[in-house]
Amino acid sequence: MEVEAEDGTADILTREASVIAPTLARYTSLVIERGEGSFIYTKDGRRYLDFASGIATNNVGQCHPRVVKAAIEQTQKCIHAAASVVHYELHVELAEKLVEITPGSIEMCFFANSGAEAVEGAVKLARYTSGRPIVISFIGSFHGRTYGAVSLTSSKAHYRAGYQPMLPSLFHTPYPYCYRCPMGHRRQECSIDCLNYLRQMLHTVTPVEDVAAILLEPVLGEGGYVVPPAEFVRGLRQLCDEHGILLILDEVQTGFGRTGKMFAAEHFTVRPDIMSVAKGIAGGFPLSAVLASSRLMKAWPAGVHGSTFGGNPVACAAALASIAVIQEEGLLDNATRLGNMILSRLHELKNQHPVIGDVRGLGLMVGIEFVKDDGSPDKEAATRVRELCLEDGLILLSCGTDENVIRLIPPLTVSDEEVDIALATIERGLKRCR
Repeated sequence: MEVEAEDGTADILTREASVIAPTLARYTSLVIERGEGSFIYTKDGRRYLDFASGIATNNVGQCHPRVVKAAIEQTQKCIHAAASVVHYELHVELAEKLVEITPGSIEMCFFANSGAEAVEGAVKLARYTSGRPIVISFIGSFHGRTYGAVSLTSSKAHYRAGYQPMLPSLFHTPYPYCYRCPMGHRRQECSIDCLNYLRQMLHTVTPVEDVAAILLEPVLGEGGYVVPPAEFVRGLRQLCDEHGILLILDEVQTGFGRTGKMFAAEHFTVRPDIMSVAKGIAGGFPLSAVLASSRLMKAWPAGVHGSTFGGNPVACAAALASIAVIQEEGLLDNATRLGNMILSRLHELKNQHPVIGDVRGLGLMVGIEFVKDDGSPDKEAATRVRELCLEDGLILLSCGTDENVIRLIPPLTVSDEEVDIALATIERGLKRCR
């Protein structure tokens, strides 16, 4: 896309290159002016349908009026005071709301700013309260970029490249990625061998009495939008119960309605011991939380963990407004209904385009896996379709260890018409790619 000089886009990109670290990978070169609902508008006057949602963050769309109003009103009262210095009601009110809407025995909260912080806080809580050192996560998982979080991450090797050694006593076990079964089975023959592998690992590699927690994404995010079998997740809960291991669910990307339930754990009727949440919690404001039972939280004494900005009053106000929008405007039902429609339409496209190997997802968290004729990952096709869609006004992101999965993560406020536009755009991209 050519950029006209008078809109200032080229100048902004040039200035950016001189002052912003190049380590931040970019999906597009779009310079935006504003956002509204499911769309963002660029400085060069174009409108884009946003099926990236700020990387699964703008769950109630861009600039939802209720979120904007709540943030403005709080900004006029107090922008920041630090929860470790003073007490304020919004901090308490948001914690009460999270306790109300989360599954299982979640009773207390600790607020931070990002998903990685929430994951690290959860791991610190598990290690501190259990007195055990080992934490097990899954191959293909993504938990963040800070040292502890990236040590638990294994969705792409380059996230860890150049940073060795990683933190000790962290181990990885296969995730039940049924389309590309790590145990070499077909779906129809699967006997949940990933769970059996984990049991053997506890017997041979990671002494069970030393394992503090198992950390699971209930739907694999950056690793490829993989939905695990329900019996695996339930079996994992049972295994943790057998051995006194804490089950941490990383719901950073799956939480707050993304999968059609408030939290993905509800699809599997599994209760976590600890949860990490972020992204969709506050309508785009930076906020995250570690959630757990009062038994665990009260064993985590004052001063052993902390945050300057966690629970910021403006972010808390935005979060309460965002959760109210999800609950009161029927967004869970909308995510379920339109997610099912997207999956159905994509399965039709799969039958027409052999380059699509698999279609999967829950709610408005949908992945399209691209493959070559021999079934191997086709990163080039996924990249080409994504680029063609961008040229046609649709923003999509990729994911997966081989970056051969296109993910559809529109806001939960997305309309039928907007979904139709997106699917038609993807279909055109597939035809042009072919």
